Amino acid sequence: METNEVKQIATQLLAGMLANPHIYANVSDEGSSGQQEQVLITIAIDMAQSLIEKIESEK
Repeated sequence: METNEVKQIATQLLAGMLANPHIYANVSDEGSSGQQEQVLITIAIDMAQSLIEKIESEK
């Protein structure tokens, strides 16, 4: 699995999550180092890795 692929997909997923008020209602004062932001970043990375693994296993 390419690191750049994970980063690119995770960035797109994170952007979508940040734009969804049902998931992410308020930006914290801590910016990207805040706990809520770190949780979303971790979820986005996990989702990206899972998607890549699924695609690779279907090849």
